Amino acid sequence: MRVVISDRYIGARLLELAILGLLKEQELHGYELKKRLGETLGPLSSVSFGSLYPALNRLEAAGAVKAVDAHELPASAPAIPMTGSLGGELAAFRAKRVATRGSRGKKVYGITERGEALFEELLVTESQSGDDERAFNLKLAFARYLPPDARLGLLERRRAHLVERLARARSTVRASRERLDNYTRSLMEHSTETTERDISWLDQLIQAERQEEQ
Repeated sequence: MRVVISDRYIGARLLELAILGLLKEQELHGYELKKRLGETLGPLSSVSFGSLYPALNRLEAAGAVKAVDAHELPASAPAIPMTGSLGGELAAFRAKRVATRGSRGKKVYGITERGEALFEELLVTESQSGDDERAFNLKLAFARYLPPDARLGLLERRRAHLVERLARARSTVRASRERLDNYTRSLMEHSTETTERDISWLDQLIQAERQEEQ
């Protein structure tokens, strides 16, 4: 399951949570981090460098992220050995060029102990809106880092919100059925069916969590 959202709709704290979660797994270059964010947040997400680097700067200033230069060139490049063979010397020259291009310094970002604590804090903090699908999906993507009781609580809260949403949607359809055209009514019914499927999916996850606790 992936979150399908656009960069402009990703809250600052959600973006920081996603960054810390990915850096918790491994240190990453800025470009690699942007790519992984796209994979985690969904194929339709578009996390720009214009939002990524300010978020990294905030986290670095807070001591949650560290940045180091990697793959730096040595002070002096080794000389190409004289092999006496034109083919051998050309091959050595090409190898040196490849090594030089791949050895340029790149800033690598990693998570710190403070970042680990902040990640856990953001992961367990409830969203301002309990019906925030973006926050739930992102937290579920990193739910393996939650303790079992917190993971179960996340699923149960989401289910409760969906049950409330479903009740409101059904009431709206019943109250306005006579004045809705076929297309609008069909769209609303499709929405309720989607919510029903999501509740069923959550029921399966909750059951699996409870079985793990036994």
